[in-house]
Amino acid sequence: MLKLHRPYLLLAALGLALMPLPYALNGALKAAHLWKWLDIFCEGGTAAMAGIWFLITLSSRPGGLVTRLLALGLAAIMLGSWADCLDEVYSVSKDALWDNWLEALMPLGMLTLTVGMYHWRQEQFSLNEHLQKRERLFRDHRAFDRLTQLAGAGYLRSQIRLEHERNPSQPCALVLLDIDGFHRINRAHGQKEGDRVLQAVGHMLLLNLRNQDLLCRYAGDRYALLLPGTDAAEADELAAHLCAMVAGMRHAGRQGRVPVSLRHACTLADGDPEALLAKLSGTVDRAARASAPDGLPSRATA
Repeated sequence: MLKLHRPYLLLAALGLALMPLPYALNGALKAAHLWKWLDIFCEGGTAAMAGIWFLITLSSRPGGLVTRLLALGLAAIMLGSWADCLDEVYSVSKDALWDNWLEALMPLGMLTLTVGMYHWRQEQFSLNEHLQKRERLFRDHRAFDRLTQLAGAGYLRSQIRLEHERNPSQPCALVLLDIDGFHRINRAHGQKEGDRVLQAVGHMLLLNLRNQDLLCRYAGDRYALLLPGTDAAEADELAAHLCAMVAGMRHAGRQGRVPVSLRHACTLADGDPEALLAKLSGTVDRAARASAPDGLPSRATA
């Protein structure tokens, strides 16, 4: 990301390097005993922190209006604070307009940063809607799997407990989906193609879920669904629909089409999450052992 934003980095570095020049040429260095160390520490620290935030912003965001506004605002705050810090070290005439303009970078940067945060807020609304089926009630980036961008088993367990506490009288279903013969896909097409299959299946499942549902990557080639307000029969019907959608998916691998099918198991999420998931895993394992050699998707309800 930093390579993408190299012009911003070069301009900010140039501004920091050249900032002391007008003070050295037009001002006089104060005696050390006249320096106000607390002011130097606070204003220099503000410049340093704004610089760190500037680097974090550029290293973690793609280009665009929001990134430009945030970066420009933080850079202006950094340079304005650096000018304030230099003003404590050099004695400059109060009539020097250039000094006033440099110090004005701080409020100008705050204004630009505020406008950027407003647009970032609008961006977040769109992202929240997009991520709703992945994260549901709260966000924790540490819980997400990098390959599929879905939350993992720990996050799922937390959501099961939370849903039971929030709506104890409402039915809530739990579904476990397993890719049939995933080891054969890896063996025939390679691990990279297997990773692409995991991503494609995740996207297909997300497209067919309601906004209140939660999809997680439970383990390996298994996905878990938490379906609030859904009884076991409805969950089984939805799971069968999802299996049919994935089976009809035309995943194009480098060596031709990769057939993908799912098996599933359903239960009500009305107990200990560990016990429920272990029960579903056992059901899916038994279905896998009993499945026909042709790999057709099987159904199992716990």
